Amino acid sequence: MKDLTGLFVVVVLVFLSGGTVETVPDSGYCIVNQCFTVVQDPIDFTTARDQCRGQGGHLMTVRSSVSHDVLYILLGNFTGQFWIGLHLLTGCPDAAAGLKGFQWVTKDNESDFFNWAPGFDSSCSSHRCVSVSKESDFKWTQEPCGEQAAGFLCEFSFSEPCKSLAVTEGETVSYMTPMGFGGEDMLSLPPGSIATRMPSESKYLCFSEQWLQAPWNCEILEGGCEHKCVENPKEAPSCYCPAGQSVNPANNVTCDVVPDDPCAALGCEHACYKDGDSHVCICDHGFKLAADGRSCVDFNDCTDQRQCPGENFRCINTVGGFQCVCKEGYSLSGSLCVDQDECASAPCEHMCDNTPGSYKCSCYDGHIVDPKSPNKCKLHCGEEECDAQCDPNDVFQCYCPDGYVKEERDEGAFCIDIDECSFFYCDQGCVNTFGSYVCSCNPGFTLVGEYRCVKDDKGTVTDGGMGGKTAATTPDIPTTPSIPPPDPTRQPSGVTVGGLVGIIVCTVFFIVLIVFLAHHFLNRGGKMESAGALKAHEDEGHSLHRVTSDTS
Repeated sequence: MKDLTGLFVVVVLVFLSGGTVETVPDSGYCIVNQCFTVVQDPIDFTTARDQCRGQGGHLMTVRSSVSHDVLYILLGNFTGQFWIGLHLLTGCPDAAAGLKGFQWVTKDNESDFFNWAPGFDSSCSSHRCVSVSKESDFKWTQEPCGEQAAGFLCEFSFSEPCKSLAVTEGETVSYMTPMGFGGEDMLSLPPGSIATRMPSESKYLCFSEQWLQAPWNCEILEGGCEHKCVENPKEAPSCYCPAGQSVNPANNVTCDVVPDDPCAALGCEHACYKDGDSHVCICDHGFKLAADGRSCVDFNDCTDQRQCPGENFRCINTVGGFQCVCKEGYSLSGSLCVDQDECASAPCEHMCDNTPGSYKCSCYDGHIVDPKSPNKCKLHCGEEECDAQCDPNDVFQCYCPDGYVKEERDEGAFCIDIDECSFFYCDQGCVNTFGSYVCSCNPGFTLVGEYRCVKDDKGTVTDGGMGGKTAATTPDIPTTPSIPPPDPTRQPSGVTVGGLVGIIVCTVFFIVLIVFLAHHFLNRGGKMESAGALKAHEDEGHSLHRVTSDTS
């Protein structure tokens, strides 16, 4: 048997190329170190390209007359247009060049064969993708990339292929490739291919130009076993069958019904195998035999450092196995774990720097990262006095960091450090710092709650390194009201809703009072004028009466 490192290559081939084929091809053909597949699926060029890439290949490149002949084999029984790996990325076609300015999906323009359809459109608005069909004798036809073709052709390259197995009279061999297609008349097989010889039902795995007979490594398609594969204490893979059946000794992989099952009396949780003249219990891959010799318990596969060897992968143990996943900050792209650009989702309030597997937030000048929320920023001065941060749209809206007070001057607004120690927040010692303060205690006391000093129970003397006092971190006590600044174009109102209602009521009352007083004074003036007129009339009457009397 080959070593584990070599077999791991097969695991990758089988499970990434063949074991998880998303789209099963309708036909395929292999020659030398290349395999080609045809898939009938009405999709556009980009989707077809991505599906081929997802299976470890690319859209077919028809660079030579040999690959052109393969088209007859692949599409001989199919009708309609099928995408090949030729397209025009940018610019206009070049009618004088062999590929007309087009490029293979392998990002090159090397070709010994050209087969353009008549009437090539060299205008800048021409179609930029290429398809072939049996109806057009497999001429390269320009097509709109966004339209759906009848299907597409994929190409896969490999090394160390296997030749077909020799057969004797009465035998047949069928093959299945990792790409998902198979047959009997195959001359070259890629690594990871499975061969089944009939009528013995023996199975073989292609690896490094050789055919390994089953059972092979249990991690690869259950070792080729019909039921389950286990590794016995001698670390040799072997097949086992369900209760009432035993492994066929002719091929060591299939299960046959037996009248007397020697394993039935053992009561094995998983299976048993023949060890010399007796049978003993054995466990599935990913489990180990318990102390009772019958039960099976899971063991941590991730303790094997050889698991998940790819860069930026990590191993997760599961019951009976393990999974390879990407580390935090990485995502799977094909068969690789690539770094995620977390900054694309704008997680930081100010600036974001992407780092391998993570990201780091930073802040504009005059701000620092908020320790309580690393993706946020808060105002910072770091000096006894600094300029206030003012709204560019409203110079009267200025703000200071916590622990500072705003002071208006002729030359602008400034932030002045508050001496919190003058407010006696601390029980004993206090040291003012820029934007905050630090409490400390005398010897024989312990700082509690960041600002209270409690006498030690045992009277022990402690020295916090601050002049014989016990130092503490900055207390979590608000020193100034923390009001978040509004948006740059908004100005917070200085009047509450209740205050506004009061102002309106008082204004209405004042107006009513003025009107009432004005009306009152006007009425009083009118009455006084009437009384004066009446008195003057009476005086005139009296005067006339005296004149009349005197005349008499």
